[in-house]
Amino acid sequence: MYSLSRRALVEFIGTLALIFIGAGSIVGIALAHGLTIAVMASAFGHISGGHLNPAVTFGAFFARKISPGDAAVYWISQLAGGVTGAALLTLVFDPATRQAVNLGTPGLGAGISVPQGLVFEIVATFFLVLVVCATAIDERGAFTVISGLPIGFVVTFDILAGGPVSGASMNPARSFGPALVGGHWAHHWIYWLGPLAGGALAGILYSSLYLRRESPPA
Repeated sequence: MYSLSRRALVEFIGTLALIFIGAGSIVGIALAHGLTIAVMASAFGHISGGHLNPAVTFGAFFARKISPGDAAVYWISQLAGGVTGAALLTLVFDPATRQAVNLGTPGLGAGISVPQGLVFEIVATFFLVLVVCATAIDERGAFTVISGLPIGFVVTFDILAGGPVSGASMNPARSFGPALVGGHWAHHWIYWLGPLAGGALAGILYSSLYLRRESPPA
């Protein structure tokens, strides 16, 4: 078991990479996010679990696979990584380019209502965290065999389906970093409530139906 500080560091680095690559992509957004998650979850899964997302950590908490204290440290690391990744983008892209895409901040599509965007974020994150539970959190899962590929694939198909709806964030750190650095806060609460609700539902469902009963980490 790695120390909490070492696990927090890779959560920071992995989330930083997600925002820097994913939010920095203008073309091929779904593939960029999916590949980054697949690579970083594969690289750091054996250290921290490769959460890289407060909603995943929230799901793991409800699945009784992470303690409240560790979850809080993960959240801080992920949000800090998101902000740092977004800040680095300001050194790469000129102001006009950043403004044109709101620094990659997720937002509702044209004609999409707040309830529609919220529902999509809940459902998309539910799929994501359920797959994380089945492949990475469950010790009987396939993580050691196929690593982070299924998680990256879920991110990819969620964005392909929901990019025009809500931006398909599924990740409060993914939304918070660009919003804070770029100052784009429209409907920001959706990108916390939706992913956290979806993550909690997935964690509770998978834990109650499939995980062996055991106490959470102290």
